[in-house]
Amino acid sequence: MACVLLFCRLFPFSHRLTGTSICLLSLFLSYLCYCAIFPSGTVMQKPGDVATSCQRADGPKRRLQKSISCLLPADANPSRVDRAPRHKSNQRRPSTPQVVRNDTPSPPMSHLKFGHKKLPKAIIVGVKKGGTRAVLEFIRIHPDVRAAGTETHFFDRNYDRGLEWYRSLMPRTLESQITMEKTPSYFVTKETPRRISAMSQDTKLIVVVRDPVTRAISDYTQTLSKTPDLPSFQELAFRNQSLGMVDMSWNAIRIGLYALHLENWLRYFPLTQIHFVSGERLITDPAGELARVQDFLGLKRIVTDKHFYFNRTKGFPCLKKPESSGSPRCLGKSKGRTHVQIDRDAIEQLRDFYRPYNVKFYEMVGHDFKWE
Repeated sequence: MACVLLFCRLFPFSHRLTGTSICLLSLFLSYLCYCAIFPSGTVMQKPGDVATSCQRADGPKRRLQKSISCLLPADANPSRVDRAPRHKSNQRRPSTPQVVRNDTPSPPMSHLKFGHKKLPKAIIVGVKKGGTRAVLEFIRIHPDVRAAGTETHFFDRNYDRGLEWYRSLMPRTLESQITMEKTPSYFVTKETPRRISAMSQDTKLIVVVRDPVTRAISDYTQTLSKTPDLPSFQELAFRNQSLGMVDMSWNAIRIGLYALHLENWLRYFPLTQIHFVSGERLITDPAGELARVQDFLGLKRIVTDKHFYFNRTKGFPCLKKPESSGSPRCLGKSKGRTHVQIDRDAIEQLRDFYRPYNVKFYEMVGHDFKWE
C-alpha cells in the first residue's frame, strides 16, 4: 500500500485510476518490492522451519526456485553439497538438485547379534540306532554348541548341491561357538570320508557305537514299526540259518561291521580326530560319556550329571527340566522302544559272526567295549 501512495504522489494522472486498477497495481508493485528485497532462489523462513518453507516454495508461487535448505539437513552447509561431474562436451546439462546422503552401509545386525552360518567343525557320523540323537540333544545344551536340528544327508545324498547349500542349513553361531550336525549314515557311506576331508581336514568326527547284535535288532524293530509286513528278523539276517550263514548284504547286519567301515575313514583322518561314544554307557552313565565328548571338542565341562535323570518307563536317560520349560526333555517315541523278541539261537549265531570284527575294532581304537 505504501508503494501505491508513493506512486500517486509521483504520477499526477494516478487520480484517474479506478479502484480495481489500484488493487491490481498494488499487487504488482508489492511483487516488485518482494523480488527486490529477496533475490531469486531464496525463500523467507523462520529458523528451524525448513519443512514449512519447502511447502511454501512448492505452493502457488511456482516461479520461485526451491530453497537449497529444502535439499539439505537443517545443520548442513550448502557449500558442502557435492557437485555432479561435468560432461566431457561443452553442452550444459540441466541443473538437478543435489541431495546429501549418507551411503555408508550400516553393519548387518544379524552379524553383530546372531553370528554367522558356518560349516560344521564337528560331525556325528554314526552309527544308526547307536544313540546319535541322544548325543546330539545332550551336547547341544552346552552354550558353546549350536547344531542343525535335522539330518542333512549332505555328504551321502545331497553332495551335488554344494557347500553353500550345506552352510545354509547350519544355525548361526558366534566365533566362540562350535557348529555341529549329525547324519548316522555317513559312517557306512564309502564316499563320505573323502568328501568331508575335502571340506576340512580338521573336522572332528564322533561315532556312537553299540553292540552290533543289539543294534541290528533295534534297527529291525524301527523298520518293522513302519513296515508291518516285513519278513522275520531271521529271514533277513541269514542266508542259511541252519549253517549259520549270515547275510552281510542286509543293511542292518552290514552297519555293525565297524572295523571295515573304520578302515575307510582312517585313510582320510587320523584316529585322534575320531571320538567313539559307547552306546551302552550313554544309557548307564550319560554324564561320563558327555564329559569325554566335551573334552574331545575342547569345551569346558558344563554338561554334568545334574542335567540328567533316568526315565524308567523309557529305560533311557532324559534331560532334567530347564528353568525356562515346564517339562523335562526326553527323546521321542521312536527312542527306547521295546525290541522284538528274537530266537536266542539266532542271537548266539550273530555273536559268533561279529566276534572277529569286534576284536579287530577294539584293537584299532584301543578300547574294549565288552560286547561279548
